[in-house]
Amino acid sequence: MFTTRPEIRGTFGVVASTHWLASAVGMRALERGGNAFDAAVASGFTLQVVEPHLNGPGGDLPALFYSKKTGKLQALCAQGPSPAAMTMEAIRGLGLDLVPGSGFLPAVVPGAFDGWLRMLRDHGTMTLAEVLEPAIDYAINGYPAVGRIAATINTVKELFETEWPTSAAIYLKNGEPPAPGSLFANPTMGETYARIVREAEAGGGSREAVIDRARDIWYRGWVAEAIDAYFHAAPMMDVSGRRHLGLLTADDLANWESHYEEPATYQWGRYTVAKCGPWSQGPSMLQQLALLDGMGVGEMDPTGPDFVHSVVEAIKLAMADREAFYGDPDFADVPMQTLLSSEYNAERRKLITGEASMDLRPGTIEGYLGSIDAALGVDVQLDPREMERMGIGEPTVSKSGAMKGDTVHIDVIDKDGNMFSATPSGGWLQSSPIIPELGFCMGNRAQMFWLDERSPSALGPKRRPRTTLSPSFALRDGEPYMAFGTPGGDQQDQWQTLMFLHHAEHGMNLQESIDCPAFHSEHFPSSFWPRGRKPGKLVLEGRFPEATVKELQRRGHDVQVGEDWSEGRLSGAVKDGRMLKAGANPRGMQGYAIGR
Repeated sequence: MFTTRPEIRGTFGVVASTHWLASAVGMRALERGGNAFDAAVASGFTLQVVEPHLNGPGGDLPALFYSKKTGKLQALCAQGPSPAAMTMEAIRGLGLDLVPGSGFLPAVVPGAFDGWLRMLRDHGTMTLAEVLEPAIDYAINGYPAVGRIAATINTVKELFETEWPTSAAIYLKNGEPPAPGSLFANPTMGETYARIVREAEAGGGSREAVIDRARDIWYRGWVAEAIDAYFHAAPMMDVSGRRHLGLLTADDLANWESHYEEPATYQWGRYTVAKCGPWSQGPSMLQQLALLDGMGVGEMDPTGPDFVHSVVEAIKLAMADREAFYGDPDFADVPMQTLLSSEYNAERRKLITGEASMDLRPGTIEGYLGSIDAALGVDVQLDPREMERMGIGEPTVSKSGAMKGDTVHIDVIDKDGNMFSATPSGGWLQSSPIIPELGFCMGNRAQMFWLDERSPSALGPKRRPRTTLSPSFALRDGEPYMAFGTPGGDQQDQWQTLMFLHHAEHGMNLQESIDCPAFHSEHFPSSFWPRGRKPGKLVLEGRFPEATVKELQRRGHDVQVGEDWSEGRLSGAVKDGRMLKAGANPRGMQGYAIGR
């Protein structure tokens, strides 16, 4: 199969990410003697600077990683919870029936900083200053701005100019966004990180003590205080068309920290595929595999109608169960063992026929309500341009299939066999006003809650919103093998399913698996405000054969053909014996894999 670039191979280390600068920074950390975790942390902080329209310091961090030292595959949950004051009564009392998709109200505890530093402290070897040096340098001295930064800022230019002046001060210098390819800097954000390093180091002590001091500065010091003060100083405009104060407080930050947990897994032949728990949408990919198991997808043409139809119908069923059963497992009893069982999915598989389904069809599990009333009750559809203008939703591939930009992803493997995969996001520049003392904004993840007490994703205080962020990991024959993922909101656990099947079943190498024509469904409710759905909607890349398109239409799919290279920003890395391999997405002209 023709590929846009070679699959990277080596034995020393590989890094793949959604931006070439982050990949270079990660490789630099490996070359300087760091391990995969050092490289990932350095890359992650760099991505906050060079892709501010896709992630930021005020965002979230889920990760899957294998540590050679511990011999364990674990998940990192750095998804911050809702504020203590965020109750249904509080939101409904404002005259709202959904949490707005922008502004102060949808902000949750920013989890990324603690997650990155916990990973560095427990599994890395480098100092805080070493991993933050590249990000600080790019923020203060500038980096080449990709075109999507300007395009994103232009969509919210009026909002910045009239309602969010602190955002305009950084991103509309002289009234215009940074020109594509020009050097752009955010020195305020750079100085925030530089000050954290200075003050953390001033206390002396071990590498670990410095890292923990930095965590305290962020969550119990002047960073938390600046967030609290700004969120309660003056109400700010959001997508509801009204101005609101924030609910997030310094106490919310002080009373939270990231943690490790066991991942959810599914056995697919010789592969054990791992995902984060049901506080993410990750297990939906595992259920897609459970539904497809035994259907012979490996024998199907990956660009043919049988393969597309089978996978998309499995996606619909798995995502319906996502709506009915997923939520923060600290507050919702999620029947994950049943959802991934062969017996349950054998019954669900019977719903897959030769025709496209149009209904949202969750399963029935005894003892579980599985309410989807809230999801079915929302059918509002806004023009995507209007959604962008108000800074809402998670930036992703547009509903037309055209490339719009999305969140970020990182995969790293080092020579010792440490492996890491993460999909950081949130806190993008268009989500809420910039906090002037810090140079960055908070995220808007709380828009994913439902205001329905019966839903497992019901809004409540101190709960994790059911995030779309969903890195992937696979073992082969019991050995750590593959770290991979993609940005893309609700599409993440559609494109990753395709990449895995292309590699594991169709025999494609990583780059071939990434380059292969892809598709996604919009049949189920969006995770983002205003939470609408498009029954039967199937978006295909333009490289699919015309015969495939026509046959899918004949089967009843509402097919929309996008541009040739418009679906996903996948990347991945593999450890095959001593050989390390990596691939990155050509779509959008930003992703890069590096290795030697």
